Amino acid sequence: MAEPLKIALAGLGTVGVGVIRVIETNAQLIARRAGRPIRITAVSARDRSRDRGVDLSCYSWEDDMTAMASRDDVDVLVELVGGSDGPALVLARNAIAHGKALVTANKAMIAHHGLELAEAAEGVGVALKFEAAVAGGIPVIKGLREGAAANAIERVYGILNGTCNYILSTMEDTGRAFGEVLAEAQAKGFAEADPTFDIEGIDAAHKLAITAAISFGARVDFDSVDTVGISRIIAADIAQARTLGYVIRLIGMAEIDVSDGTARLFQRVHPQLVPIDHPLAHVDGPTNAVVAEGNFSGRLLFQGAGAGEGPTASAVVADIIDIARSEAGAPFSVPVAELETMPPAPSGHRLGRSYIRFIVADRPGVLAEIAAAMRDAGVSIESLIQKGEEEHGDNVMVALVTHEGPESAVAEALRLLEGSPSLAGQPLVMHILEE
Repeated sequence: MAEPLKIALAGLGTVGVGVIRVIETNAQLIARRAGRPIRITAVSARDRSRDRGVDLSCYSWEDDMTAMASRDDVDVLVELVGGSDGPALVLARNAIAHGKALVTANKAMIAHHGLELAEAAEGVGVALKFEAAVAGGIPVIKGLREGAAANAIERVYGILNGTCNYILSTMEDTGRAFGEVLAEAQAKGFAEADPTFDIEGIDAAHKLAITAAISFGARVDFDSVDTVGISRIIAADIAQARTLGYVIRLIGMAEIDVSDGTARLFQRVHPQLVPIDHPLAHVDGPTNAVVAEGNFSGRLLFQGAGAGEGPTASAVVADIIDIARSEAGAPFSVPVAELETMPPAPSGHRLGRSYIRFIVADRPGVLAEIAAAMRDAGVSIESLIQKGEEEHGDNVMVALVTHEGPESAVAEALRLLEGSPSLAGQPLVMHILEE
């Protein structure tokens, strides 16, 4: 058997410890599949004294993780520190500069700096792998780069954040309020102490930007992802969606828009109403699912655990095995120099149906005011529901579903209602996912 592939591991949190366990538990199986043993030679983390439940005594410890990039006994550096900048980015740059392959689960770093790192890796001929950065243990990146390589991907969309999916599906099952379910998710370890990146859609937007680049051969453009989270969804929205035949899911969606003759990249992370018979409607708990639509393959569904020690560590080790086999290729499917720069696509001309929820004063004339604004903006109302709720005090909830029309019309209707004393807060718009 060939010489071992030697790796250094930076970051010994949940995933880092998981990588050690996978490599130690499945050492013989991995060696057979990789064609050579995979051996950890060095590790690093902020706290050396912490008990992590694994024996680290057989590995060299580096207090300065950046020093691992220059070690002679390291072929691959695995970055599991996290964060788009700071030590993680310094480590990644140093590893590639020293001719080391880089494996990372850091979606924020890849979303913000992936093109720079990919170009550097291509320049020195080393691998850059980040399967675990999108959807944890689900092989979405590999599926798009390899399994669907013969296809032009027409659209890619899905549930990219397990925390949000746990919250929404639990609200759906129990009827409980958002804040209560978020606290439960934190207690169970499904949500961070500061859940902002998850519940405001930022984590999903990082993953969508990476997925879109690979799907469409485009340069990563995180800044152009239109992002809205789930923090404003109330239990009444969940109940009303169910009555209408839908569930609410945070959906990341990307596709190429050529409506004006120019190829533009549409990227959006929004809560949407998903038809109850759609595959994504049945994705519950902290699960991820990604749908890719190829021009010859048709609809491909990737579903599984989107986070956690085992699934994410499994994806990291799978990348290491690819490197051991000398299976590299361009990190974003095609060389960075050949990735297209696509301007962002506006959403106003997009046709679809929408759910719009208002909290309004309980007095005569309010429904007429809303209906007039919709009429003046050219929005056709399919159904309208008024519902009193104890949680709204003296106000009531008004929800409506529109007929198909341009999104710009909905935006104009809401503009006409701005500043109205009848509205108690900002309306919530959720588009309806169409087949």
